[in-house]
Amino acid sequence: MKAKNCLIFGGSGQIGRNLIRKLTKNNYRVTVVTRNIHQKSYIIKTQGNAGYIDVVEANIFDENKIRSLFQKADICINLIGILFEKKHGNTFKNIHSTLPSLLAKLCKEYNLKHFIHLSALGINDAIDSDYAKSKLEGEGNVLKNFPLATILRPSVVYSVDDNFTTNFMTLLNRLPAFPIYYEGKTKFTPIHCSDLTDTIYHVISKNIYSKIIECTGPEIITFKELLEKLQILIGKKRILLPFPLPIAKLTARFFEMLPTPLLTRDQLRLLKYNNVLSGKYKTNSDIGIPSVRFFDQEVKKYCYMWREGGQFSTEKYLTNKDLENNINN
Repeated sequence: MKAKNCLIFGGSGQIGRNLIRKLTKNNYRVTVVTRNIHQKSYIIKTQGNAGYIDVVEANIFDENKIRSLFQKADICINLIGILFEKKHGNTFKNIHSTLPSLLAKLCKEYNLKHFIHLSALGINDAIDSDYAKSKLEGEGNVLKNFPLATILRPSVVYSVDDNFTTNFMTLLNRLPAFPIYYEGKTKFTPIHCSDLTDTIYHVISKNIYSKIIECTGPEIITFKELLEKLQILIGKKRILLPFPLPIAKLTARFFEMLPTPLLTRDQLRLLKYNNVLSGKYKTNSDIGIPSVRFFDQEVKKYCYMWREGGQFSTEKYLTNKDLENNINN
């Protein structure tokens, strides 16, 4: 079978690296576009067999530069997204709306077989979030320019390489108390990175077109429950401190001044809304790829890095009863 050529934008992140391994293992050739080949190439090149991966340095908004890449591609995959805005063009509109529109137009112009675009779960409801609005606008631009595109809407994606569980465990390890917002009642359906890339690979290999697919893990976890689970896994007892909304907004404004914000006001607005299935679209289970990895079991594989003694830790994992006793005391 002749190897198909996949053009990937955002291939150096946790999802991209995991997906590259699956694709190259199954005889797909991959071209990864990166802004800094010296920083990213050595990471990307190790994800597959020699000869199956090409790394190209380019400004993703330089249409003349990236246009040539579409001439040899069969499939385009866009994994690029940001959680907060930066200077120098890294705005929600540019990354989540303008870029997908450009990629979709080029896919249509060069008659690619497929365009897969990664969006986000729960964006229909979060009408006051700039992040959500830009994601929705991007989806509209994609379907307008390439109607056969497949859009995936994952919930929070986690793995050993994420910026989600790892950041929380770092903070829980260092802080005596941890703030929770909206009483910690916001619901999530976290999906492991491997479950998500299994879905993406299935969409590619089975030629699934013109769909919006919501991708979630096998369980619903509230924000408070998630923090409690992480405490158990790293063997820490922390006070979960509810923050009134005015104070939360004030702290978020302060955090926005940091190079990598712990929380922004837009993220705070987004946190009001549950990150669960809407019931309006097909899911990863509906297309035959149900999530099989559970949050506790997967995080347990790498949480030792935040435990006393690391991988040689002899501490027992805390139990839910330990946490309840700590809270009650």
